[in-house]
Amino acid sequence: MEQLVWMDYRLAVLFAVIVPLVLLVWAFAQKVDAIQRLLIIYWRVASLLGITVYLMIAAVPLSFISAVAARILIPVSLWFWLDLNEEIEDMPSSPLKLLTTSWRWAISVYMGLGALVQLSSFNCAFTDKLALLQNPSCRIWLDPPWGYKQMFHPNSTEGFLGFLGLAALLFYVACFSWFVLVRLKRQGRSATGH
Repeated sequence: MEQLVWMDYRLAVLFAVIVPLVLLVWAFAQKVDAIQRLLIIYWRVASLLGITVYLMIAAVPLSFISAVAARILIPVSLWFWLDLNEEIEDMPSSPLKLLTTSWRWAISVYMGLGALVQLSSFNCAFTDKLALLQNPSCRIWLDPPWGYKQMFHPNSTEGFLGFLGLAALLFYVACFSWFVLVRLKRQGRSATGH
């Protein structure tokens, strides 16, 4: 299982960070508005993955819920918008369109499978921190974030990084709640509101 978890984090860096970043830069360079909007929406939603990493660094049990939520919300955010789906479908064939469409399908399958695998550790969300750290099936999900901490935040404490993660999660939940309760009611499944 440990190798599967490490492979999952490596695939996440590739599919959830590098490829969409390249696509976003390419879409801005080509001035392809529909793909730009889709990827901006993606980055807003996918920020929950980054928040989850910071929560896992501090071994916050809630991070197991945010991990599954991110894996569900990402594919939804990529296919939810009727106007963007139509615009992208109606675009003339191009390498950017092909790569964007391929990536949408690939990350949707990857996130779906990842959510199913992550559900096996969902019980970790309903335990205290000490039990979480002592449970080997929970700990293996924490090892990659701890490796990330060593690389990028070697002088920061787990508590401080966890606080940043919790603050970011509160902001994320507030924005998501506003979107669901206010914006979605007004705009429906239109990303542009038209």
